[in-house]
Amino acid sequence: MFGALATLFVYVDPPNVAAVERPRSASAPEPADPHISIVIPIYNEEAILHAAVVDLRERLKPTGWSYEVILAENGSKDRTIEIGHELSAKYGDPRDGQVKIISMGEPNYGKALKQGILLARGEVVLCDEIDLCDTDFHQRAVDILETGEADLVIGSKLAAGSADHRPLFRHAASIAYSTLLKVMLGFRGTDTHGLKAFRRTALLDTVRACLVDKDVFASEFVIRADRGGVAIREIPVHIMEKRPPSINLFKRVPNVMKSVAKLTWSIRIRG
Repeated sequence: MFGALATLFVYVDPPNVAAVERPRSASAPEPADPHISIVIPIYNEEAILHAAVVDLRERLKPTGWSYEVILAENGSKDRTIEIGHELSAKYGDPRDGQVKIISMGEPNYGKALKQGILLARGEVVLCDEIDLCDTDFHQRAVDILETGEADLVIGSKLAAGSADHRPLFRHAASIAYSTLLKVMLGFRGTDTHGLKAFRRTALLDTVRACLVDKDVFASEFVIRADRGGVAIREIPVHIMEKRPPSINLFKRVPNVMKSVAKLTWSIRIRG
C-alpha cells in the first residue's frame, strides 16, 4: 500500500542533519500539514524502536488525529538508523501517521530534540521518549492546549499524583536536578525533562533562543518559557520505562553541570 505512494517530503535541514526524501508524482496534491507532530529523540534503540513505533501508532488510532512522528536520531552505533528508515518507508503516508527520521551524527539529545521541533509541521508538538510513548499524556495535554488553558504542558514525574517506577537512585537524581534548577535559575515548577506538549507557534521563538544542548536543552526551553510569561500547566504522569537509560547517568553529570553553569550565566548575568 505505502510503497505505491508517490509523495514527497523534503527537510530543509541545518548543516549535518540527514533527512529522508521520497519521489513525488507531478499530479499528486501536496498533503496538508498534520495537526500534531510527535518528536522522539532516539539513541541506540534497535531493541525496542520498531515495536515502540508500531505500538504508538496502534494506540493513537482511536484519537483520529492527523499526526507525524519525527524520530530524531543522534549518534547511534547499532541498527537504529536502519530500523528508522525501514519504519519511514513502511509508514510514509502523510495522511496516516507518517514516520520520518533525521540524524544528527553525534550523541546529542538536546540538539536532536531541538532540530526535530524546528522541523515539525504540526500546530501541536508533543515531545516524547521512545521508552515511554505515553498516549495518555498525549491526549490529556492536547485537550488542555486546545481549550487555551495553557500553551505549554509538562508531564511531571515529580508533581503530586505522579508515579515514578524507575530505580530509586534515578528518582532521587531527578529531585536533585530540579532543586539545582530552582537554586541556580529560579525554576518554579517540579520537572523539566521528559514529556512535554506545546503550541508550536507560541513557543518556536523560545526554542530558537535556547543556547545549550545535550541534556540541558529541555530545561532551558522550559525555564525560558516560564520567564517569558508563557502559560504553563504541569500534569502528573506515571513513568514506567521499557529499558535502562541508553547513557550512564553518572557519565552525564559533568556535562550537565557545565551546561547549567552556562545557562545560569546567560540568563541571570547576561540577561
